[in-house]
Amino acid sequence: MLDGKVSQTILRLPEVKSCTGLSRSTIYARIALGTFPKPVGLGGRAVGWLATEVQDWLTHCIQASRKMVG
Repeated sequence: MLDGKVSQTILRLPEVKSCTGLSRSTIYARIALGTFPKPVGLGGRAVGWLATEVQDWLTHCIQASRKMVG
């Protein structure tokens, strides 16, 4: 934390692909459908995703999967 503020971690595409198991095209298709967090512009053509939003999405997927099974 810096000066009492919560710091945000930005994940770049290779990290998002790694932690979700999704391909680039699937990530962007789900963004277009509104079912995956939108990236944050970092300047120029660079984008990244908030780690907290990706983690929340993963948690939601896990919970939905567990409800379907049980």
